[in-house]
Amino acid sequence: MTTYYYIAASQRFLLEEEPFDEVLKERDRHYQSQEKEIDFWLIKQPAFLAAPELADVQAKCPQPAAAVVSTDKTFVTWLKLRLEYVAIGEFEAPSATIPDALASLEKLEQIEQIEQIEQTNQAEPVESAEPAEPAK
Repeated sequence: MTTYYYIAASQRFLLEEEPFDEVLKERDRHYQSQEKEIDFWLIKQPAFLAAPELADVQAKCPQPAAAVVSTDKTFVTWLKLRLEYVAIGEFEAPSATIPDALASLEKLEQIEQIEQIEQTNQAEPVESAEPAEPAK
């Protein structure tokens, strides 16, 4: 198992109210200059927050949530100092309650919406696509 560290906040806060994309670009440049592999990921509606052991964090975090997950504790601490109003924590994955550390519930919701549309389309009768015969 791997230990992952995270900051979590509302998507609105991270993606709209804060210059967060600049923070990530700055960190990306730093990693490139150090020839270090990227070890952080931005996840919209992170599935790990649904784990029972993180129920308190999910309850306190405005929805829809977003998180930055990393294997680098120092980076997550740096983000916390930079962003201030975020939840911070850690978890182990893969585990019984968190099989995929980087999974997003947003993808699941999109799949469910597509399935609902497909079911609706299958339930509705399809009119014939044959052109009508011209009047004589």
